[in-house]
Amino acid sequence: MEARARILRIENGQAWVKLSGKQGGCGRCDEPGGCGSVQLSHAFGMPKDEFSMPVDTRFAVGDAVVIRIPDGAPLRAALASYGLGTLLLLVGAALGSLTGGAQHGDAWGLAGAVAGLALAWVINRVLPRSRSWRNSLSMELSVEEDCSRRLRVLQ
Repeated sequence: MEARARILRIENGQAWVKLSGKQGGCGRCDEPGGCGSVQLSHAFGMPKDEFSMPVDTRFAVGDAVVIRIPDGAPLRAALASYGLGTLLLLVGAALGSLTGGAQHGDAWGLAGAVAGLALAWVINRVLPRSRSWRNSLSMELSVEEDCSRRLRVLQ
């Protein structure tokens, strides 16, 4: 996944970048047959188009850059954030219901669901401390001219 941006300012090793162009979706929103899913992302306000990210000395204010996110990284992050919580909630509720038996199944099911959510919360707090997890989700910043030069070499 790639997005074009421009560096607005650099402070304390962080570059503040502003995304350029229309962002999100597959790019077919305005075409016939496009699903218009980008409009769903704007339902609760416009998404932020300015944010900061780590930068090194190769970059300067005003540089046109390309931000790359590894393929599958957004899906892995969403599954860890939402999928893990949902799965552990359901497993906890099922195990609690089975443990509680016929008399106290609902109360034990509720306790199991809460325990599953608590476990998911702990895992989602510990997971970002893993260097391999962070590296699999990290964004890469490169100067846009370097990208076009690299494409010419490949052709």
